[in-house]
Amino acid sequence: MAVVDSTRTVTEILDRVLAGERLSDADALTLMQSRDLVSIGAAANEIRNRKANPGEVTYIVDRNINYTNVCVTDCNFCAFYRKPGDTREGYVLPKRIIFAKIEETIAVGGTGCLMQGGHNPELSIEWYEDLFRDIKERYPKFHMHALSPPEVTYIARRADLSLADTISRLRDAGLDSIPGGGGEVLVDRVRKILAPKKTKSDEWLEVMRQAHRQGMTTSATMMYGHVETLEERVEHFRRIRELQDEVPGFRAFISWTFQPDNTELGKTVNQTPTSFEYLLVQAVSRLYFDNIPHIQSSWVTQGMKIGQVALHFGADDLGSVMLEENVVSSAGTTYRATSEDFCRIIRNAGYKPIQRDTYYRVVNDDPEASLRKAEPATA
Repeated sequence: MAVVDSTRTVTEILDRVLAGERLSDADALTLMQSRDLVSIGAAANEIRNRKANPGEVTYIVDRNINYTNVCVTDCNFCAFYRKPGDTREGYVLPKRIIFAKIEETIAVGGTGCLMQGGHNPELSIEWYEDLFRDIKERYPKFHMHALSPPEVTYIARRADLSLADTISRLRDAGLDSIPGGGGEVLVDRVRKILAPKKTKSDEWLEVMRQAHRQGMTTSATMMYGHVETLEERVEHFRRIRELQDEVPGFRAFISWTFQPDNTELGKTVNQTPTSFEYLLVQAVSRLYFDNIPHIQSSWVTQGMKIGQVALHFGADDLGSVMLEENVVSSAGTTYRATSEDFCRIIRNAGYKPIQRDTYYRVVNDDPEASLRKAEPATA
């Protein structure tokens, strides 16, 4: 992608965006290169307040269910996967374990799960259909936010089906929405370095295009801070915004930084992004994605303090309490939080906490009161 150098100053760019002008790639690059985090963050916060209730921050109670860690893709940034044939650490969760995890989630007020795993050659599309049908039969209101685009692509190839047919079958079996995992950076130069066996940029986007055409909604992500350039971060933004213009369906955008521990890629990446850079990228994403309603703070990778600060840099959502998380923690990052933590952090940041579901519908507009009622009585 060729980004023409911008002659505008940061102040001029922000003034134009706040006046309703769409942020260009060249201007986005200027902001990415800037050190004026305060001004960019303030503009992102203003746009955030126009797109969401300025007095509220939402969050969701759910969990990650990683149904298998067996994978043939060999991504060099992943510490979670195990190769096929690994009888010591490779696994596929039996249904009874998945059901138990869902029941634990529902018991604490959770409304859904993020279910992702590896590209496991032993699992057919019929395996997924059977699992989803059984889940929906037992827990009909539980939201299945599952299978990243690379997983969907792998399932389709294994079944010798089109993406449209694969998504239709999975949807009919109980798949409710598709998460934006596996996006990394949507530039094939980068993807060839990170995961040459994985879906290409066009393939990732095509899964989301087909899902949106079938009425499903999805999320978009970016995992950065490894081998990409600033220009390639902007190109990633552009490709997502263009697809949203073409076929709307992205509910939210979430960015996070590469977690290097226990990964092959971590041995060669000398420096990972700072908190300053994370906040800057998030703020620019809020300014750039004029057609995506929500920006989510990534406390899981950044920690709760930065996750809270991010609420003033364009994010209107704190993400998931996440009763369980395995992928990021495999790379050495193990932040944990409860609903009480979320409510306190959101309140201390100056907002009212609102519990939502995956579709951003209100589940509880006063979760703090519910938590107080749940406290054990003292003598």
